[in-house]
This record gives sequence, structure tokens and C-alpha cells, in this order.
Amino acid sequence: MKDLLGMMSKAKELQQRMLSMQDEAGRIEVDGAAGGGLVKVTLTAKGELKRLSVDPSLLKPEEGEILEDLIVAAHADARGKAEAKMQEKMAELTGGLGLPPGFKLPF
Repeated sequence: MKDLLGMMSKAKELQQRMLSMQDEAGRIEVDGAAGGGLVKVTLTAKGELKRLSVDPSLLKPEEGEILEDLIVAAHADARGKAEAKMQEKMAELTGGLGLPPGFKLPF
């Protein structure tokens, strides 16, 4: 019974930490780039696009398709970095719980 109360206490603490982490995810910003830095994006860890920067050399009508592809690639780069940061934070958060590998939270 003592273990059950301990687990319940840890679960409540984890829930509070996760809420805090979700708030923090809105403040964490990561940068992504494509085309050797010609296109750059900044996302929050929640995936919200905050900034987009396009090098003026790409603003030629005949290179519109290339620009579109580079924007998508820069966004994907930043999104991957955001997901990695959130996984790091989640690992810190759940470190003492002894959860099995691949177990996803929230439940």
C-alpha cells in the first residue's frame, strides 16, 4: 500500500511538471536552416512558426519552386530540433519513474 501511495504522489507531481513543461515548450525556440543558410526558420518547441528569413538572392521568379522546397526543408530541420529538445526535457522529467523504453506520456 505504501508503494501505491508513493506512485500516486509521483504521478501527481509528474502531472504538474508536465503542465509546466507544456508552458515552457511555448517559450523554447529552435532555428532550422536549408540551402546553406539561405532559408532560416524559428519555431517554438510546440511547432509554432515564429520567424522566416529568406536570402534576397532567392527572390527571383524562376526560383520560386526552389524557395518553396527550401522553406519546407528549413521548417523540417527546426521541427526535428524542437522534438529532440522536448524528448530531452521529457527524459529529465521522467528519469526517476522507471518507465519502460518507448512508454509515451501523457497517458
